[in-house]
Amino acid sequence: MHTVAVLALDQVIPFDLSVPIDTFGRARLPDGRPAYRVRVCAEADEVDTGAFTMRAPYGLDALAEADTVILPGLADPTIELPPHIAELLRTSAANGTRVASVCVGAFLLAGTGLLDGLRATTHWLAADRLAAAHPAVEVDPNVLYVDNGQFLTSAGAAAALDMCLHMIRTDHGSAVAADAARLSVMPLEREGGQAQFIVHAQPPAPAGAALEPLLRWLEENAERELTLDDIAAHAGLSTRTLNRRFREQTGTTPLQWLHRTRVRHAQYLLETTPYPVERIAAQTGFGSPTAFRDRFRRVVGTSPQAYRRAFRASASASASAPAPAGHG
Repeated sequence: MHTVAVLALDQVIPFDLSVPIDTFGRARLPDGRPAYRVRVCAEADEVDTGAFTMRAPYGLDALAEADTVILPGLADPTIELPPHIAELLRTSAANGTRVASVCVGAFLLAGTGLLDGLRATTHWLAADRLAAAHPAVEVDPNVLYVDNGQFLTSAGAAAALDMCLHMIRTDHGSAVAADAARLSVMPLEREGGQAQFIVHAQPPAPAGAALEPLLRWLEENAERELTLDDIAAHAGLSTRTLNRRFREQTGTTPLQWLHRTRVRHAQYLLETTPYPVERIAAQTGFGSPTAFRDRFRRVVGTSPQAYRRAFRASASASASAPAPAGHG
């Protein structure tokens, strides 16, 4: 079982601590077993968060045993890790441990030197400060999170939930991540940053909205090469009125919504089938493999083949489980 160690220090931000504990702790494999063993570890038995005092069940030796280490933010981001803890993290990283930070926890991670030469993010209010304190780190304040493979950073505590779901999906596939997202009452993906490896959720129309029948029709006919005129004709509206109502009720346009539906279906096929790109392009209504590759890269941020390499193996681990609803 994959072990996640969450490091607790004095002045740790409670919400930053709870997000990874709850998200990884709720994740379940298709057979119902826990996907992760979560351990809160600290140097002392008790940690003063400022709001309350908490007990940490595990010591620093849990860092060496973990597959993933999470660094929550501190109330004062300028506080540096004690040298011996920084060295423990560097040793763990040298042994292949994945290390991620929540919000201003990026300051702690950057202080180890592990982010030197890499892109990273943190809360936008602290981004300039992080860049000034660690000039060897390329700070991007405009994304939810950054995944460098072994080292991940997230913007705020809410963005850390996106990052944790991304890690769950990387480890166990989209079905396990989607289940964890539902338990957290969270969409599986929000726009921004490294969202290329996460299913793009559709902007929902309000319950009972006039567009609901049209959205169902688009879902059912996504493989057809529909134009804006085709959609407007089916809805009995002018293209101008259709675009206006779509933006009012979903925040996007009909064609953008349709492309997202197609890409979402393509992601599922890339994860769960050996179909070639040409077949997936035709089956999802893109018309040609070139158009499919271009749209997929623009929406997801990577190529179909790179996406398949990243998730085909992890998805196949749950191939014996029942197919997710809607894909039966």
